[in-house]
Amino acid sequence: MIRLAYDFAEQAHQGQARKSGEPYIEHPLQTAITLAKMGLDQDTIIAGLLHDVPEDTKFNLVDVEKNFGPEVANLVAGITKLGIIKYRGIEKYAENLRKMFISMAQDIRIILIKMADRLHNLKTLKYLPPEKQKRIAQESLEIYASIANRLGMGQIKGEIEDLAFPYVLPEEYRWMKEEILPKIELKMEHVEQVIKTIRKELAKNRIQIVSIHGRPKRLYSLYKKLIKPHYNRDVSKIYDLVATRIIVTSVADCYKVLGILHQLWKPLPGRIKDYIAQPKPNGYQSLHTTIFGPEGKIVELQIRTNKMHEQAEYGIAAHWHYKEWDKKNKKIAGKGYTPPEKLKWIQDLVNWQKEIQDSQQYLTSLTVDVFKNRIFVLTPKGDVIDLPEEATPVDFAYHVHTYIGDHCSGSRINGQIASLDTVLKNGDVVEIITDKNRKAPSRDWLKFAKTQAARGKIRNRARNH
Repeated sequence: MIRLAYDFAEQAHQGQARKSGEPYIEHPLQTAITLAKMGLDQDTIIAGLLHDVPEDTKFNLVDVEKNFGPEVANLVAGITKLGIIKYRGIEKYAENLRKMFISMAQDIRIILIKMADRLHNLKTLKYLPPEKQKRIAQESLEIYASIANRLGMGQIKGEIEDLAFPYVLPEEYRWMKEEILPKIELKMEHVEQVIKTIRKELAKNRIQIVSIHGRPKRLYSLYKKLIKPHYNRDVSKIYDLVATRIIVTSVADCYKVLGILHQLWKPLPGRIKDYIAQPKPNGYQSLHTTIFGPEGKIVELQIRTNKMHEQAEYGIAAHWHYKEWDKKNKKIAGKGYTPPEKLKWIQDLVNWQKEIQDSQQYLTSLTVDVFKNRIFVLTPKGDVIDLPEEATPVDFAYHVHTYIGDHCSGSRINGQIASLDTVLKNGDVVEIITDKNRKAPSRDWLKFAKTQAARGKIRNRARNH
């Protein structure tokens, strides 16, 4: 069936060429290959091959449906409707983003095809005029990389960022290439020695290894870390320039490996993180530790199973590979369907974008709720709550439950009493103190509440009292 779709697309795009001069079919083919690498289903791969057919050829959606069925036609229609998001005036831009989130809610695979499409477009940016290069790269960083991050797609997010980086910040990119890359290469040599020792030790303990490899930190991600005040562009303060990934067959082996590594080398205090017992909100799982390795050099190690590895690389797409996704799950906006916690934010977006008519306000809300870096904080019971950076206890309270938000009177952060406008940090344990006699939230909270969920509810309640 995929072969038939390729032949159909090749015939449809016959005689068309890309700006690079290569035959047009190369673009849908590369899009489909990316989707296949993500482990997606046949219909999605076929839709990847056909995604430009209705817009750029004499064939239409009726032809697609007749040849490949309604499911493929719906996916292709979703991509066609999405069109191109462009910074062409704030109204149009906001409208296009609204469309994107509605299409994600209708079938999450639409955004995955769009990601694969964007990835190949970024690889061929050099053939476009400079102003177009910058616009597409900027939009990729701000929108597509952010959404990939929220969907837990580490591999796709990293590729998008690194491909866009030289076009958005050419000077900074040059500095990273000339000053920082050589240091990463040096570190890589040291990590190879560490890997040899680990292999021997795990073989001795009869631990089955799927793979061990060194992974250099992605350039853009490293750049973002380096410019934080704490690091002040000093690369010697960063321990995970090259992380060593150890992939094993079971969760039990992950913990065994951690024990073996800590017998071999002394761990750095405060650097052991158990994301298996406490996954990140986007589903990421792994054990992290940082050790004083051979010659006292510091090395970061990540231990996970193969399933966790695929989840970390491809996020939501990995569910298809493990058959965890049935027909009803694709449609987040389906009637009576409760989305998994990690996708609830898409449904929330669709719900509150109906409420916000003003485009500027909508974009401001998006900037906070989707495109800002995320932190995760904990309830006293250890549940993970995913919030944007600079969120406060009020945002936390409304995320947990509207009643708790409306009746909150104070908070404890890590056991200490804290005011409601305190900025939360990654890993904080937050407890909300409520007052059942409280009639309504205070309008003053709007001065520091960040999320649309909190701000919308405060406005509504304050208006009614």
